[in-house]
Amino acid sequence: MAISKLVSGVETACMGVEDGMTFMLGGFGLCGIPENCIEELVRLGVKDVTCISNNAGVDNFGLGRLLQGHQIRKMISSYVGENDEFERQMLSGELEVDLIPQGSLAERCRAGGAGIPAFYTPAGFGTEVAEGKEVRDFDGKPHILESALTSDFAFVKAWRGDEAGNLVFKATARNFNPMMAMAGKITVAEVEELVPLGTLDPNEIHTPGIFVQRIFQGDSYEKRIEQRTVRPLNN
Repeated sequence: MAISKLVSGVETACMGVEDGMTFMLGGFGLCGIPENCIEELVRLGVKDVTCISNNAGVDNFGLGRLLQGHQIRKMISSYVGENDEFERQMLSGELEVDLIPQGSLAERCRAGGAGIPAFYTPAGFGTEVAEGKEVRDFDGKPHILESALTSDFAFVKAWRGDEAGNLVFKATARNFNPMMAMAGKITVAEVEELVPLGTLDPNEIHTPGIFVQRIFQGDSYEKRIEQRTVRPLNN
């Protein structure tokens, strides 16, 4: 019989978070972010945390909520251009920032989950990204050594999941969530729809439950759009 990973809600799912921890937070832009878990981290008021995320949210949503409360000490990200408060804190020296090429960030998370300590990549060679890092040539092309990333907690958001922690992600939400789910010491999954065991086709599961320690059904998903561009109606 499958081991149940189901918890009663976000409060129980986030038990054990402490100041100074490292968190991975899945999603791409504002798509597929663990909204309920982020709000719980805001409520708990944890401080001096390191957040590993593709992005930093926007000023009043997503990780922007943690930045507003000065709860984040360091951001490890690849795309941060939508958040004025992030920019202010970075330029003022209040926030430590490690900007990483997007593919390298994804692979560093995947490597952490796979138990691979480091790998070589050409991305970032000749830029500030390569400063202080080992360089080796492969087929006449320079590559820099990048280390794997892991976290104390990984917070991910899935479209569907079951009590055993098996997860299915939808569309763009599949970009960073699956690899971060593998790389957390404790992985918390919030899902839009919690389904009975046996409902999910094994061939369609993106993250097996072995990687998930806690799962709950979230609510009140806002699913914002970062930038909405429209054209005027022709009269």
